[in-house]
Amino acid sequence: MSKLPKKRVFWVMIDSVGVGYMPDAQKFTQVPGGDVGANTLYHIIEITGGLEAPYLQRLGLANTLVSKDHPEGNLQWKPIDSPLASFGRMAEMSVGKDTPSGHWEMAGCVVPYQMCVYPQGLPQEMLDKFVSCVRSKGIDLPGVIGGQPASGTEIIKELGEESLQTGKPIIYTSGDSVFQIAAHEEVFGLEKLYEICVIAREMLNEYEDKIGRVIARPFVGDNSQTFTRTPHRRDYSVKPLKPTVLDAAKVAGFDVISIGKIADIFANEGITEKVISKSNTQGMEEITALAKQEDWQGIAFVNLSEFDTLYGHRRNPQGYRKALEDLDRQIPALLSSLKEEDLLIMAADHGCDPTFAGFNHTREYVPVLVYQKGRESRDLGTRKSFADVAATVSNFLGLNYESQAESLL
Repeated sequence: MSKLPKKRVFWVMIDSVGVGYMPDAQKFTQVPGGDVGANTLYHIIEITGGLEAPYLQRLGLANTLVSKDHPEGNLQWKPIDSPLASFGRMAEMSVGKDTPSGHWEMAGCVVPYQMCVYPQGLPQEMLDKFVSCVRSKGIDLPGVIGGQPASGTEIIKELGEESLQTGKPIIYTSGDSVFQIAAHEEVFGLEKLYEICVIAREMLNEYEDKIGRVIARPFVGDNSQTFTRTPHRRDYSVKPLKPTVLDAAKVAGFDVISIGKIADIFANEGITEKVISKSNTQGMEEITALAKQEDWQGIAFVNLSEFDTLYGHRRNPQGYRKALEDLDRQIPALLSSLKEEDLLIMAADHGCDPTFAGFNHTREYVPVLVYQKGRESRDLGTRKSFADVAATVSNFLGLNYESQAESLL
């Protein structure tokens, strides 16, 4: 690489922090009326009575709540004049509201179809084939239980004791394109769980309509009252439909550092280094530590998944608010560690309104904040595609990547 100032992109995915339902929200029909009315961030502020997050507010996140439905934003967490970052909201072109399509589109790969979902439950043929595939690998598996759409915390309460007694893992799905496998981390075994997830991924890749993710969901505890999920979740994603801006950065010789589950979401495509993170707090600590290091250049990409998994899906607005406030307290350390040449992008991949019916993601616009020291901020408006982030990263790093989108810079 040249001796010019190093160019670094710090990409923070505030998982599931949507800012208002999209015009096509009625098509997402897991609940009557679809997702019309969902607004993750607005409703968290509204139902909990405010938000003590001054640094996120100063960056411009409150400004992204200004819309036709809410022309003054949310007056319990007011938009401000001249935020530090350029701010806007983005529409999703992909036909979905799931983690892979949201991340992939933001990296330049729009998904033009709904990934395969099973609102009535996974087909018995698929479950039977999975058991046969596992046994064909020499793994003793007495069978599986479940198969239905479910909340992950509820299904281990319902079926966890049976799983312990029989040795059968729990299979379930949701409104997303997922094949989830829950098993006791100590009794069934964590490595065995990962092994059968790999087998499931290989099997599902043979289907014409591919499921987006296989997810290992380990839990511990002795009975339905004490079962809890552990942080050893692992995702096994289908590969993106085409190369992303991460691939372009890697080919150009830049570092592409995944923090948390980013590498899993992209099936390791375009990643040069993986950093483990088991919580939002650790994820922010890791990306801040990278900002302080000077021996790399390229992209550091973190997903803060607890907003979605612990609070959105579990419909816990109070917990969601606290998590946002916890994030806010880590913002100053990151901002003060950035160099003049660094670019910070903060966004979300979909909504997951904790005040909404059901337990699935919600089809929403997502916020986007773009910050660089010394760069004048502006209102970015409503963008046509998440892929504007890919165009921004490509433009900033000088990559040869065509995203058919517009840079935010």
